[in-house]
Amino acid sequence: MTKENHKISAQNRTVLGRKVKQLRKSGLIPATVYGKGFEPISIQVPTVELEKIYEEVGESGLIDLHLDKEKLPVLFRNAQYHPVSGDLMHIDCYKVNLKEKITTFVPIEFVGESATVKAGNILVPVTEEVEVEALPTDLPESIIVDISVLENVDSMVTVADLDVDRSKVEILTDAEQVIVKVEEPREEEEPVVAEVAPGEVPATAQKSPEELAKAEAEKKEEKEEK
Repeated sequence: MTKENHKISAQNRTVLGRKVKQLRKSGLIPATVYGKGFEPISIQVPTVELEKIYEEVGESGLIDLHLDKEKLPVLFRNAQYHPVSGDLMHIDCYKVNLKEKITTFVPIEFVGESATVKAGNILVPVTEEVEVEALPTDLPESIIVDISVLENVDSMVTVADLDVDRSKVEILTDAEQVIVKVEEPREEEEPVVAEVAPGEVPATAQKSPEELAKAEAEKKEEKEEK
């Protein structure tokens, strides 16, 4: 049975600059659609509808974005929230090619109960998401991990144990990476803050052409808002 994509309607956005604040007050969220070989466009989407769908699918669920008479397959990206109120302020919609594989991160979802944890030991989640490569239509919205398999102290689940259709989804995260494990309770220790030398801080990864185009479009909009 083919999985049905979530759907959301959008409109082309002409409101820019400071007027965007009024747009949000009217129940709409400003957004940007961008993608490989796709000229970035500004859109607006209903706040309530967007928040509901984003909560369900995050950044790995394929969305059918209905814009005028077009239906664009997109993935949500870079949700931005107000630093004080926590309200959603802006979101990106990455237009994908359904025939080309993409790389993205898929969240881990824990289900079930562990007998050893119920007995007083500690469940330690280590990895919240894994990197995968797949066609957009084959992307799982999340990967389920049943913690009932954790029966003893030092039991663990690694990437190699994840239950996904490997013929469609390739997991790029190291197979030995621990997802979740069980440890004995122990006394809290004083946290040690390690100093990092300036030269040890990794350089920011280069942006893709489509991200650069989107960033340029947003930069123009920010200037108008100021």
